[in-house]
Amino acid sequence: MRIPRLFIDQPLHCGEPVTLDRRTHDHAIKVLRLRSGDRLVLFNGRGGEFSATLVPGADRTTLQAMVGEFTPDRAESPLTVRLLQGISRGERMDYALQKAVELGVGEIVPLVTERTVARLTAEREARRLAHWRGVVLAACEQSGRTRLPPVAEPRSLAAHLAQPLDGAG
Repeated sequence: MRIPRLFIDQPLHCGEPVTLDRRTHDHAIKVLRLRSGDRLVLFNGRGGEFSATLVPGADRTTLQAMVGEFTPDRAESPLTVRLLQGISRGERMDYALQKAVELGVGEIVPLVTERTVARLTAEREARRLAHWRGVVLAACEQSGRTRLPPVAEPRSLAAHLAQPLDGAG
């Protein structure tokens, strides 16, 4: 049986319990059908992963995991690849993000181009950005990546090129 991997957005320490947030709790119980005593793997997007065992929480609505042994990064590339991806309609963008994560991209920048059909208002842009970050998170859980590539706010190519490179003096 395959051991499930879950993302936990908090520091993880060997031998300490961690309380699962609502999204992770619901996913573990309702989707993966995990129960107290089941083994799983936790990662927090900062590199490496931890073995863990589910334990009951303080009440019926909470679930904790007892964090076990740490395993360092196995397959992360030493190179940081930044993908500038033109915003596409519908599921095409989700598919591009998913495959980018699976291929090891280190950062994703959605681009608004002259021919971008999907024009985003500020409210819709915030919703799409949250959705894209969720797609990236799910792809990391599925593919075994231990680092969560950031998804930048959408911008034009000119705006992106006007920014200094990371680490440039």
